[in-house]
Amino acid sequence: MKLTIGFSPCPNDTFIFDALIHHKIDTQGLEFEVQYEDVESLNHKAFNAELDITKLSYHAFAYAAQDYELLDAGSALGFGVGPLLITKDPILAERLKRVIEEGEPLLESDKQLKIGIPGKYTTANFLLGLALPDLQDKREVLFSAIENSLLEGSLDIGLIIHENRFTYQQKGLSKIVDLGDYWEKTTERPIPLGGIVVKRSLEESLKLKINNLIRESVDFGFANPKSGLEYIRSHAQEMDEEVMYKHIELYVNKYSLDLGLQGREAIQTMFDKAVSQGIIPNAGKPLFLTGNNKEIDR
Repeated sequence: MKLTIGFSPCPNDTFIFDALIHHKIDTQGLEFEVQYEDVESLNHKAFNAELDITKLSYHAFAYAAQDYELLDAGSALGFGVGPLLITKDPILAERLKRVIEEGEPLLESDKQLKIGIPGKYTTANFLLGLALPDLQDKREVLFSAIENSLLEGSLDIGLIIHENRFTYQQKGLSKIVDLGDYWEKTTERPIPLGGIVVKRSLEESLKLKINNLIRESVDFGFANPKSGLEYIRSHAQEMDEEVMYKHIELYVNKYSLDLGLQGREAIQTMFDKAVSQGIIPNAGKPLFLTGNNKEIDR
C-alpha cells in the first residue's frame, strides 16, 4: 500500500523520517511517496487535504482539523526551540525587546516596520501576534530568504525558524527576542511548533500503524544518529555537519517519540489561547489520534 507523505527538507524532519522512507525499519507492507516542501507550503496542502500524512504548523492545524488528526509521534515541541525575531539594527532590537519583555509602549513609527514572516499560518507568526499584536506590515517570505532580505534592507524585522537560528549572528544580525522563551515564560509549557497529522478518513488500524512506524523511525535515528547523514545533508540548507546536528538536537526530542500528557497539554493550551483571542477558529474536532482526547472548543 502506498501513502503520500509531506515533510520539510530541514534536518529535523529528514532525521525523523530517514529510517521510515528508506526501509531501515520494517514498514509492514507500507510504501511512502514523499513530497518535500517548506512548512507553509505543507500547511496549504493540508488545507486542501492533499496528502495522507503531513507535517504542518500547529497554528495551521486549527484550519485542517476537519480532515486530519494529530499523531503522537514526530512532533517538534520543546523548551528553548522557538522562532527568533531578528533585525540588522541593534538599537531597534533593544527597543523592541523592552516592548516585549518590559511592556514599554511601542512607538508609532515602529508600527510601520516591515516584518518578514515564514508564512501566515506558521506557529512563528502566531507567537509574533501574541508578543507584538500592533505590528501589521507582515510580508510572507520563504524562511531561507529572510536573513538576506534584512541585509538588503527590504525588511526591517525578520522572523526566523529552522537552522537560520544558528547562522544569523554570523551575518551581523541582532536578536530581538526568542519567541519560544516568551511563550515558556507566559505559559510554563513547552512550545508546540509542528506536528505530524494523518487523514481522519483512513482506517483506524492503519493510522495507529503509521503512528507506531514513525515512532520506530525516530527511535532508529536516536540509536543510529549518523545513519542518515548523507540523506540529511543532501536536503539541508546549511551544509555544515555541526549545524545540522545542532538543529536535530534542538527539535528532535522525547516529544518526537511521544507527545505524552505534557505535550498534549501544551498543544491544548496553544489552541485554547488562540481561540480565546480570535486568532484561530473553533475546529470542534478531537485533536489527537491517541491518548486523552479533548475538544478544542471545550
